[in-house]
Amino acid sequence: MKQFKYKPAHKTVEDLIPYQTGKPIDEVAREMGLGKIVKLASNENPLGLSPLAREAAQSALERVNRYPDGGTYELRNKLAEKHQVSPEMIVLGNGSNEILELLVQLLPGEDEETLYGWPAFIVYRLATLAHGAKGVEIPLDHRLRHDLKSMAAAVTSKTRIVFVANPNNPTGTYVTRTELEQFMAQLPEHVLVVLDEAYYEYAEHLDDYPDGMDLFREGRSIVVTRTFSKVYGLAGLRIGYAVMPEPLAQLLNRIRQPFNVNFIAQVAAAAAMEDEEFLSRSVSLNRIEMDRLTDALERMGLNVIPSAANFLLIDLKGRSGDEVCRGLLERGIIVRPMAPYGLPKTVRVTVGLEEENDLFLSALAEII
Repeated sequence: MKQFKYKPAHKTVEDLIPYQTGKPIDEVAREMGLGKIVKLASNENPLGLSPLAREAAQSALERVNRYPDGGTYELRNKLAEKHQVSPEMIVLGNGSNEILELLVQLLPGEDEETLYGWPAFIVYRLATLAHGAKGVEIPLDHRLRHDLKSMAAAVTSKTRIVFVANPNNPTGTYVTRTELEQFMAQLPEHVLVVLDEAYYEYAEHLDDYPDGMDLFREGRSIVVTRTFSKVYGLAGLRIGYAVMPEPLAQLLNRIRQPFNVNFIAQVAAAAAMEDEEFLSRSVSLNRIEMDRLTDALERMGLNVIPSAANFLLIDLKGRSGDEVCRGLLERGIIVRPMAPYGLPKTVRVTVGLEEENDLFLSALAEII
């Protein structure tokens, strides 16, 4: 049989390394033969999901024989009211990941560029390569924050998108409103700033943390992306959204899939927005347990990068992150090695429940 030679339209696809997700609990249980597994690898909400969202999702099951609302009318209008923008400025996606990819699909051509800090959310790199553009990666500064001055200096006539993750994944660091405003003031009109605020709810209490929605309402040409996967606890339903200028939203709605957000996700997200008690409890637990984890890790002699998100990046003081992760897996603890992000001597751990964090600390102490 003659074998077909698969040649991608964009040569950059050959440079792609598939996204490495956190290991599923069931897979680790099978591999290790363990009953108790603690997953602290994917920055999920350890409290689960809002009771209101659960009830809404369960009720929605009766209607899954019908296609969802392709225009996401109810949720889009609820988000528009919350953020005081026109519904036509909101695009819903299969996670905010989809919106990031749609922007790269739409804007930069093959000889054009996206620009982002590194390490940052790896989807910026993956989406750029998948669509044939060039990714310009600017190293983070000595505090593992976005080096906005160097990023501004790297902008050229070929730059179409600048991604700024705030707080940043995998470091948890953030840039201030003053720094962000000064950065945006230096950018030419042909450059779109995409402000990725997946962890916004964990950082909004900080006095100098910039709210991207405020910046957008002031008339700045930016896109602000957020998600229901983190503090809202809907990671498994894959739903995120973005606020952007209406002409850009119209273009994205032309290229997205017709039913890209499923019915249960739409209903659960709308209900989750109403549960302020759950949101407050989730953020409060995160702050308390993050402080406790940081203190315990520092007493072990490890460096912890100050985080404004729901995870910690841990400097292992020269130890291999892959080896530490393997040791934790053998003890039923799943965390994320950071070698794919160019940080081989670190691991990233999600802030979990008190019991989960205690099990992680105990296992880590045995290893190191």
